[in-house]
Amino acid sequence: MNFKTSLERLKSGLNLNTPGDIESKPSLAMQPAFHDFAHFPEYKDFTTMQWYYDKQKYTRNQFLRHMGASDATVELEGKQFINYSSYNYLSLASDPRVKAAAKKAIDDFGTSTGSGRSITGEVDLHQLFERELCETLGSEDAVVSVGGYSTNAFTIGYLCRPQDLIIYDELVHNSALAGCKMTTARRFSFPHNDYDALEKLLAQHRDKYERVIILIEGVYSMDGDIADVPRVIEIKNRYKAFLMVDEAHSMGIIGPRGLGVTDYFGISGNQIDILFGSMSKSFGTCGGYVAGPKPLIAILKNYAPGVLLYGAAPTPANTAAGLETLRIMREQPELARRVQSNAAYFIAKAKAAGLNTYNSKDSGVVPIMTRDSELALWLSIQLFDAGICSFPMLYPIVPRDKSRLRFFINTNHTEEQMDYTIDCLAKGIAVAPKSKGVM
Repeated sequence: MNFKTSLERLKSGLNLNTPGDIESKPSLAMQPAFHDFAHFPEYKDFTTMQWYYDKQKYTRNQFLRHMGASDATVELEGKQFINYSSYNYLSLASDPRVKAAAKKAIDDFGTSTGSGRSITGEVDLHQLFERELCETLGSEDAVVSVGGYSTNAFTIGYLCRPQDLIIYDELVHNSALAGCKMTTARRFSFPHNDYDALEKLLAQHRDKYERVIILIEGVYSMDGDIADVPRVIEIKNRYKAFLMVDEAHSMGIIGPRGLGVTDYFGISGNQIDILFGSMSKSFGTCGGYVAGPKPLIAILKNYAPGVLLYGAAPTPANTAAGLETLRIMREQPELARRVQSNAAYFIAKAKAAGLNTYNSKDSGVVPIMTRDSELALWLSIQLFDAGICSFPMLYPIVPRDKSRLRFFINTNHTEEQMDYTIDCLAKGIAVAPKSKGVM
């Protein structure tokens, strides 16, 4: 090795750049990945999916305008579809009584209350909803807030501190995970519905932390199964922990009267420390609520950012719609019973056709499992072309080996619609192309 070669290697190793020699490495600020949205990995994922749709000549089935209400059927860009992608389970979003209540609220109070509830944004509809919700659930008090996702996230985010512990089922909703990330509390997940694992975590860690909150769901939104709430109540009582149950997909659907986990298990709401619900599902509107002991609700109303503090009040129209749907739920339990019977029919037909409905039971959520993401996407397009709306659940929403199509069963779905859907699914899977492993 001559002197010149040795010098060049030395320069390269020490990054001693000279003009016309070795190019300078750009600073972080100059790298497109850090100052240009088009180079963000999420956008690259998006463009890859668009490329895949174009390459496969798939029908575009997202962000299509719908006319009228989104119910058991929906009109998209002028075409009618059987709709399994709306969680308007009870079809109350288009009920004449609910629409009339929302219109009257606008006439009485306008489209907004103009401020947060603690200032001048309180209207009697807020208090009426909270009171009647407590009567329904058997809880001491409740607070209604402007958003479902935000209410779940901000409740968890406010209540937990660095000296606290959160233990959650691995399949809880993203809003709960977002709430966990807001905190600096220690966090552990336990395998789905594995209550022995939950108890083992509590036995190992309870005494190391002050507040401990257990997070589960009434109905899990991807699998359609129901948590064993009474067993978790027994566990949390022994370990002096708090239990928070997400009722987004259980309230209005499960139980003899369709009134959620308290109805399904024949328990009182005062046995559960924190009952959260989203009003965008069975309630057919927007918003979220928390029901529980009076001290908890007082804390959330007066101190929790994003629940009431630093945020606008729920609109009069949304609150009135939620109140009216709650009253209809109580007066007409047959709406929920039809969801339950329709879901049982759908599952029975699917299993008879050799389809895998995974863990779904007694709820309005039914997955059809597929071997991989490509099959789930391909099937959803075939169904769409056949006049059926059901969208694929892919990684990272679900694990890579748990891809699926998800079906929300509606009170107005007919047996003919469900028979046709199962037939299309079975025929589609029978002729599905082999996956190419690009997703």
